[in-house]
Amino acid sequence: MTVRVDRSFDVAASPERVWEFIADPANRARAISVVETYTVEDQEGRRVTWQVSLPIPLIRKTVRVDTEDVTRRPPEYVKFVGKSKVMRVTGEHTIVETDAGSRLENHFVVDGKLPGVEKFFKRNLDSELENLRRALERDLQTTQ
Repeated sequence: MTVRVDRSFDVAASPERVWEFIADPANRARAISVVETYTVEDQEGRRVTWQVSLPIPLIRKTVRVDTEDVTRRPPEYVKFVGKSKVMRVTGEHTIVETDAGSRLENHFVVDGKLPGVEKFFKRNLDSELENLRRALERDLQTTQ
């Protein structure tokens, strides 16, 4: 089973400022509640390893998810792919300029390889995207 989620939200900031936040894979990793730790693997910040703790009965330890930004088009678009033994995740973030600032359009696809992975993300992906929105808002407040 595959879980797909499309959500967007508006922020009062320029596309370039939103890009600064969303293009940083550390910001994306910190916003996800199940990412316990992460390691940036290259100088460009395109490859990041997440250690993920999923509350699923078949998983008793953290899962390594190797992520990579496969497409970057500053300041408007980033796509990443994460691969592990238990899932494959694809995330896309598109930044659209609006009259009041920017809209961040988010598209996620999670393909689980173990029972319960899709169910977890189906229940929780909306709240994970809300975590991302709050992290972006906090970042904007502290740097403006």
